[in-house]
Amino acid sequence: MTRDGSDQASGRTATEGRGAGLMDRLRKDLRNPLFLQGYALMINTGITAVLGLGYWFLATHLYTAAAFGEGQAQISAMRLFSSLTGLAFAGAMARFIPVAGRRTAEFVLRGYAVAGAAGLVAALGFLLTLPLWGSVYADLGGLGPGLFFLASVLVWTIFTLQDVTLAGLRNAVWVPVNSMAFGLVKMGLLVALAYALPQGGVFGGIFVSWILPTAIALIPISWLIFGVIIPKHVKNTEVSAANPPRLREVGRFLAGDFPGAFSILLILYLVPVIVAGWLDDAPTFGYFSIAHTLGSMVGLLAANMAVSLTVEGSFNAAQLAQSVRNALRRTFLIVGPVVAVVVIGAPLILSVFGPGFAEAGSPLLRLMAIAVLPQTVIEICLSMLRAQSEARKLALVQIGMAVLVLTSIVVLFPHFGIAAVGYAMLGSQLLVALLIFPNMRRVINHGKSSQATVG
Repeated sequence: MTRDGSDQASGRTATEGRGAGLMDRLRKDLRNPLFLQGYALMINTGITAVLGLGYWFLATHLYTAAAFGEGQAQISAMRLFSSLTGLAFAGAMARFIPVAGRRTAEFVLRGYAVAGAAGLVAALGFLLTLPLWGSVYADLGGLGPGLFFLASVLVWTIFTLQDVTLAGLRNAVWVPVNSMAFGLVKMGLLVALAYALPQGGVFGGIFVSWILPTAIALIPISWLIFGVIIPKHVKNTEVSAANPPRLREVGRFLAGDFPGAFSILLILYLVPVIVAGWLDDAPTFGYFSIAHTLGSMVGLLAANMAVSLTVEGSFNAAQLAQSVRNALRRTFLIVGPVVAVVVIGAPLILSVFGPGFAEAGSPLLRLMAIAVLPQTVIEICLSMLRAQSEARKLALVQIGMAVLVLTSIVVLFPHFGIAAVGYAMLGSQLLVALLIFPNMRRVINHGKSSQATVG
């Protein structure tokens, strides 16, 4: 064989060896519940992003710019109250579902009920003060639109908590399946309603195509959770969760976790509603909403692994330090390339939605993507604190973060417009990540020392 042939053979062998090594690592990861649940939730985010791109592509081409902006504004308002209250309970559900034992079904149903009631009360307050929020929400006035909006808030609240419930039950592999079915039905309905309901607003094709599949999806997933997965979970944890957490213990955790989680969620869900009111221009808000939605989806990659870390930290507290190290490594390994692609390709990504999106939204999308890097540190640290039931520290970090971001947006918006949201998030998350990292490093180093002593 010639020298060139030998080099080519060596190159193929090296490539095959690396490929085999990656497959071995992946198989090993999938046997680890931390990675299995985290990867499943990340895959769900990827599916949601791809189908979301398709959905918004169709929406921007089938509906007028005004109808698109109005539909986005109504969806933002609905998600503000449902996701704000629902996800504020997500930390407690991820923390206590794994150890709820025979009371798991009762615990999940109580979580649904409390989050749903809180969302309805908040949404009702919004409807009673509509004139204060800008003319873009005028379509919600009246008894019919108001009742439909309230029902939508309740449906989306439960839909949101179903994903957290599946993760807490170590069955996050079902989440991508649910998201794919939901996304495909939603896209089909969007097309079908483009001519029947071409207007914007709460009874327009965009909002209806969003909420109707959500309501339908609740039925099979609820049957799966309560009819199949929870009974199996109760049986499997009969010994390890023989003493389920008392209501007082859950209440103490919520007292510390809820205010902080609520504050963090304000950044994600209140900001679009406020920006819509400030702009008072549906087409311009449409530009903002696409960039903001895509940037938020990148951030969800870090949050997904964090949810898995909370669950596994609750199951196995002794391995928390090792789990934190693993979660950080894997999350940055996945998030880093995604951030690079979004920063480089932001104009191209946004241009598919139509003229004007790339120019208006690229700065915001790039800034939000870069902000995901410090956000990864923050999310993993918050998840670590949840697993340790450090509710007071959780609240301090999260409330401080929300105050920084929201204050920065108010100050910067008159000067930078919609890009102010990106600058505020990047600056605030960098500062918070720098402040909390020393505490995370102490936990990791303590875990290393403990392992060395045991060895």
